[in-house]
Amino acid sequence: MGNAGRNGGEYYTPRPLIRAMVQVVKPRIGERIYDGACGSAGFLCESFDYLRSGKNLTTKELDTLQSRTFYGKEKKSLAYVIGIMNLILHGIDAPNIIHTNTLSENLADIQEKDRYNVVLANPPFGGKERQEVQQNFPIRTGETAFLFLQHFIRILKAGGRGGVVIKNTFLSNTDNASTSLRKLLLESCNLHTVLNCPGGTFQGAGVKTVVLFFEKGAPTRKIWYYQLTPGRTLGKTNPLNDDDLAEFVKLQKTFADSPKSWSVGTNTIDQTTFDLSVKNPNGSEEVEHRSPQEIIDEITAFDSESAVVLESIRRLL
Repeated sequence: MGNAGRNGGEYYTPRPLIRAMVQVVKPRIGERIYDGACGSAGFLCESFDYLRSGKNLTTKELDTLQSRTFYGKEKKSLAYVIGIMNLILHGIDAPNIIHTNTLSENLADIQEKDRYNVVLANPPFGGKERQEVQQNFPIRTGETAFLFLQHFIRILKAGGRGGVVIKNTFLSNTDNASTSLRKLLLESCNLHTVLNCPGGTFQGAGVKTVVLFFEKGAPTRKIWYYQLTPGRTLGKTNPLNDDDLAEFVKLQKTFADSPKSWSVGTNTIDQTTFDLSVKNPNGSEEVEHRSPQEIIDEITAFDSESAVVLESIRRLL
């Protein structure tokens, strides 16, 4: 599914990025973990592996992981089936995954019993939702990712923790919805970390993204930024790996400054626009240009994969 890119219907979140997000959010046994746009359930599977690894779990803890820990929702039929299959193959016998459009739920109807301790997600962005769906949200916009972010903030318990991938333009867009949503996030949550990912992080998509890490219940006072610069051009033939994110995970524990990381106090943020743009004061942001051969190799890889997909479709027909 990941290699198929858009031919698979979804963008695939690289497993190294998911693992780094899980390590930062640090889910614990007994907490309820949620992904409202779970796709192939990668965040839930990696959280399961994280909670099991290196531990001698009791029968009660194993039962908790099996039945009362992982929850997801998915709109698309194919992704829903793959997500359930993925969880079963990882060892969760009865996945708590619902086939539904998460955004069709009115935020005002969410009660305390519906809330979760942890949200980990990469919601779809660039989509457009109908007016009747937008009516379910206080900040009305057609942008799918902005609606999901409102949903995630609302559905977290007080003290709950989130790690959410979103397009980097969210940090600086000047439209009313973006400005209002940044204000909501800063006032209702402690947005403690922003991981800035380079283009090519998502295979098959050149879009640049950031990962927002936040805790609900207290306003933001200081934001720690990290500029991910692997030192090479990312792409299908040169994907993100765990080593690329090792420094981020290490430095994030203490919010340490480095050539790639820095902190910004919210008292310096414009209180009209709430602009959260990533601007490295150390000037270490790298601009990588691929060689002609790398571009040719990637085009060739795309052509080969497209041929395989088209051949599969031809056989089905």
